[in-house]
Amino acid sequence: MTVTKHRTGTREEWLAARLELLKAEKELTHRSDELARRRQELPWVPIGKEYRFETDEGTSSLADLFRGRSQLIVYHFMFGPDYTAGCPSCSAIADGFNGFVVHLANHDVMLWAVSRAPLVKLQTYKRRMGWTFPWASSQDGDFNFDFCASYTEEQQREGMEYNFTREPVQQWRQGEDGGGEDAEAKFAAMCGIDAPAYLRERPGMSAFALEDGVVYHTYSAYARGVDILWGMYQWLDRAPKGRNEDAGVWWRRHDEYDKR
Repeated sequence: MTVTKHRTGTREEWLAARLELLKAEKELTHRSDELARRRQELPWVPIGKEYRFETDEGTSSLADLFRGRSQLIVYHFMFGPDYTAGCPSCSAIADGFNGFVVHLANHDVMLWAVSRAPLVKLQTYKRRMGWTFPWASSQDGDFNFDFCASYTEEQQREGMEYNFTREPVQQWRQGEDGGGEDAEAKFAAMCGIDAPAYLRERPGMSAFALEDGVVYHTYSAYARGVDILWGMYQWLDRAPKGRNEDAGVWWRRHDEYDKR
C-alpha cells in the first residue's frame, strides 16, 4: 500500500488546524469587503469619446451596451482580428459567464465581452463554445486601446503600459516561435498566430456607470487582478492539491480535452 507523503493526523489535529485557518479566512473575507468598498469609492471619470461596437443587434454605442441598466461590466476578451480562435485562458474564464449573466442583468448590471475580432468570428466561436452571453466587436475603434487591452506593434516595440505599469521591451526572435514564454507560444499557436501578435491583446475587465445620459469609467483590473474571475481556480484553490501546475499550462478550451 502506498503511503501519502503529505502530513497526516487525527481528526482532532485536523479540527484544531482548520479552526486556525478559519480565522485567517475570515480576516481575508473582511479584507475583501474593505477592498470592495474602496473600489466603489473610486472617482468616476466621465467618458467624452464616442465608441462604436458591432453587436448581434447592430451598431451600438457604449451607452447602448447598458441595455437599460445603470451599470456595465466589460470583459476584455483576447481575440484579435487575426486570431483564428479565442484565447484559451479567456475562454476558460468565459465558460462561467452563461450561468451568472442573467443574474447580473436582473440586478441592474450588464455583462459584455468585447474583442477586436470581427463580429462574424466572435459569433462563430461563440456557437462553437455554446455561449449565449453578449459579445461585441470593437474592431474599428479605439476602445480596446484606450482601456489597455490592445496594443500596436509600435507600442509593443517601445514597451507597453499594461496593468498600470510599463513592461520591459520584448526582444522577439525571428524565425522561431516568436520568442515568448512556453505558455505564450503555446497559446499563440492555439489561436493561429505568433507570440508577439498574441500578446498585443491582453485580458482585463472594466466597469462603467450610466447616470443622466453620461457614461463614467469606474474601475479596471488586469493580469492577476482578474484571477478571481476564473471560476475553476476558486475550486482548485480548495482542492487537496491546489492549482497543481508544476508541469506548466494544463488547460484547454472545453471542447479540446478529448483531442489531446
